[in-house]
Amino acid sequence: MKEKISYMSDKFEQAGFTFSDLQKRQFYTFYNMLIDKNKVMNLTGITEFTEVVEKHFLDSIYLNHVTDLDQPVKIIDLGTGAGFPGIPLKIAFPEIEITLVDSLNKRIHFIEEVIEELGLTSIYAVHARAEELARNLEYREKFDLCVSRAVANLSTLEEYCLPFVHIGGKFISYKSGEIEEEVQESKKACFLLGGKLKEVYKFDLEESKRSFVVVEKVKTTPKTYPRKAGTPSKMPLK
Repeated sequence: MKEKISYMSDKFEQAGFTFSDLQKRQFYTFYNMLIDKNKVMNLTGITEFTEVVEKHFLDSIYLNHVTDLDQPVKIIDLGTGAGFPGIPLKIAFPEIEITLVDSLNKRIHFIEEVIEELGLTSIYAVHARAEELARNLEYREKFDLCVSRAVANLSTLEEYCLPFVHIGGKFISYKSGEIEEEVQESKKACFLLGGKLKEVYKFDLEESKRSFVVVEKVKTTPKTYPRKAGTPSKMPLK
């Protein structure tokens, strides 16, 4: 345990992050819960401790390089899966308020167990499809920031995510390093949904090339979006 926490601390510090002993224990406990649950439920294909630290934890919290998270930002994480990037973000930046959304109830139950075990506050787990939740006035255009590590076309993600962001807020997509073509193909969707491409931030994470696509919300998303369940993924806006 000590060796693993020491390794994790070194990796965090090399990336510019310094955490308290409590935060380190929370990351370590989350790892153990993830691996235990993964034995009976498919949560992640990445299970080695070193890889989880680098490819899940660090990748999640690198978001702070493109937006200030050391303040009470209201965030929604769509398609959170096993809790990425939402749970690492909450551990690393306790001031944020974050809502984690997933369409599979079993994953939400796991996330709720993690939240309770880690003693996290101002973090909420919601079982819902993005297309339906975006029509709920309690959630529509109520967030400063929407994030997603979900594997989907950028145009599709913009249709899912931008309706949750208020004007002046941002949608940030976690992507691989090779993103230029996808960004170009998403320009019409971005415009239709009230967004404006702000930047594509590229970085290296160990041997992986990663990107953040940062989209600013500049006008209200038309009420017709998102389209009915399944349509954004089957027929991305072009």
